[in-house]
Amino acid sequence: MKAVLLIDFGSTYTKLTAVDVEAEQILGTAASYTTIHTDINDGLKSALALLERKTGELNYEACYACSSAAGGLRMVTSGLVPELTGEAARLASLGAGAKVVGVYAFQLTEDDLEEILESKPDIFLLVGGTDGGNTECILHNAKMLASAKPEFPIVIAGNRTAKRECERLLSGCEVYSCPNVMPKFGVLNIEPTQKQIREIFLNRIIQAKGLSKVSDILSDIMMPTPSAVLQAMSLLAQGCEEEAGIGELVAVDVGGATTDVYSIADGMPEHMNTVYKGLPEPYAKRTVEGDIGMRYSVQGIVDAAGLHRISELSGLSKDRVVELVEELKEHTDRVPNGDIELEMLDYALASCAISEAVSRHAGTIAETYTMMGQTFVQEGKNLTKVKQIVVTGGSLIHTKRTEEIAAHALYDPANPSSLRPKEADVWVDRTYILAAMGLLSTYYPGTALRIMKKELEYHGHSK
Repeated sequence: MKAVLLIDFGSTYTKLTAVDVEAEQILGTAASYTTIHTDINDGLKSALALLERKTGELNYEACYACSSAAGGLRMVTSGLVPELTGEAARLASLGAGAKVVGVYAFQLTEDDLEEILESKPDIFLLVGGTDGGNTECILHNAKMLASAKPEFPIVIAGNRTAKRECERLLSGCEVYSCPNVMPKFGVLNIEPTQKQIREIFLNRIIQAKGLSKVSDILSDIMMPTPSAVLQAMSLLAQGCEEEAGIGELVAVDVGGATTDVYSIADGMPEHMNTVYKGLPEPYAKRTVEGDIGMRYSVQGIVDAAGLHRISELSGLSKDRVVELVEELKEHTDRVPNGDIELEMLDYALASCAISEAVSRHAGTIAETYTMMGQTFVQEGKNLTKVKQIVVTGGSLIHTKRTEEIAAHALYDPANPSSLRPKEADVWVDRTYILAAMGLLSTYYPGTALRIMKKELEYHGHSK
């Protein structure tokens, strides 16, 4: 036996997965409340004790961890044009596993600067202008940031012509320089910036979050949790040298506060008469909907879907929906536990959360007419041909209606412009192993892939 321990320090729970990498099997999983506000070791020790009851005492060859504790990796970005360098900065941040708490375009104002300082980001991403293009905006924003003497690090990834001057302006700050996230109009180069963001997370943020306290048992704290999940999804879709993947996929994690969506797919137009508008999207893409969650952001689901839709799906009256939603906002730890009404409401909320989050993640298509006749304009990713959907989150794994809920990620004739998958097989992560497998894949990709194929619950075709 060669045992490896994988730890996910979440904002609410510290989740452990023990794996025998030689037998390629999970030995056991356990979770305990994350004690970030006292000593993170307390929650870890509690989870380790629970795990040991299941597995017996194990001698771990290695121990790897990821973290989204204490709010995860909070980032603010600023660019020139919102739809161009601003969007490139946002994609770079999300793909690195960050939670984007502010996106600014054009020149920063004093009010903007006050908002930025109040939001207390872990990292600021400063971009703007293609190489050889506009320098005025990024230089102005560098001066504004320098005047505030920020404590957070700043990553410069804009017009290369202005980079040296930006570095001089920000000489008193912690600064990192990367290649331009958009060197040419419509061309993305976000991987170097994502790598730098992850390195800052490892070298600086872990200290601030208190995770260095557990370094005596860890081989490595490697990445933010969403980055680990994205890595797992990329492996599951594309496979590795020794094992084939399952093909292009969409993954959805419905949480209490946010809903994360991942797509590993090309997503470009399929037909000759379709024109693509906007920036090309990364093959491995992540978005996070901060206003959509089953408890802390339950009102966001109601606002997005509408009270009528929640009532219709749950079978409860609108008045009863309002009453229950207010209760959930007050008691965010409440779970159904046999309460039929709450089970019905949670089904409706989870279904609408998935529908809205995947709609926002997927691209759209619109019909137009030109001198050449009928033409279609696509913005964002075309996911209609994706055949695999992976789902996780408490509201999906603690219910018998998982497949019904997951089906709301699919194309809806009532919203024909949304390019969501038309039909797909459903895979369910009932034991929360995705982040763990993302960690494991760094060292044992074939093992991680085979474990996912074996452990994810397969539900067949949904349409």
